[in-house]
Amino acid sequence: MLFDSHAHLDDGRFDQDRDQIIKNAQEKGLAYIMNPGADFRSSVRAVELAAQYEMVYAAVGVHPHDAKDMDDVTLMLLKDLAKKPKVMAIGEIGLDFHYDHSPRDVQRQVFRDQIQLAREVNLPIIIHDREANEEVFKTLREEKAFEVGVVMHCYSGSAELAKQYVKLGALISIAGPITYPNARKTVEVVEQIPLEHLFIETDCPYLTPVPYRGKRNEPAYVYHVAEKIAEIKKISLEAVAQKTTENAKRFFKIP
Repeated sequence: MLFDSHAHLDDGRFDQDRDQIIKNAQEKGLAYIMNPGADFRSSVRAVELAAQYEMVYAAVGVHPHDAKDMDDVTLMLLKDLAKKPKVMAIGEIGLDFHYDHSPRDVQRQVFRDQIQLAREVNLPIIIHDREANEEVFKTLREEKAFEVGVVMHCYSGSAELAKQYVKLGALISIAGPITYPNARKTVEVVEQIPLEHLFIETDCPYLTPVPYRGKRNEPAYVYHVAEKIAEIKKISLEAVAQKTTENAKRFFKIP
């Protein structure tokens, strides 16, 4: 049994074959898929997909790329969405200093606003962090985000930083890049962080793992992430699947 803890099934690239994508996932042993939002519209769509498919759950939030479009009304609407059935987290939210699609000061404020929202509605948080490691960590501590729960989505930081997160109770989510030849840093993370603190994800339709790299990603391919972790840790694929699923179910409070 596998849990893809981060998949954008609302993406338009799945509009023609979404039912088949769900079937593919089931045939590969998936039992759960978490679909986070990236803006208000995709958050609404995530909630709709969670209602449509039994195995799909939703998170709602505004990605740092879209922080410039966030206002008080959007925040209020997100709060309403967060109370819908099968909404289990706030996300994905955070900072992205690689692309800077939104001004950094705007990203910072929107990030803090949404952490405060997560604390208000008592939901855990899915974090996007790109080239903002120190500031994301500092902000999460200042806003007491670890009190509601934090998962570092598609983690790309160092093993040392991952250990600091784990000490504060956070989870580390590993995606398709772990299968790439240049994945040394992420391999070190998997080697040094106990399985009890790891999730697996696809981030589909992005970051397709080997052997499908270059094609559209989908939840079924999370199998290859689990397989690579099993290889690195020298344990069975079944052990990785079972424990990462248990971790994600507990974090998202899924019965």
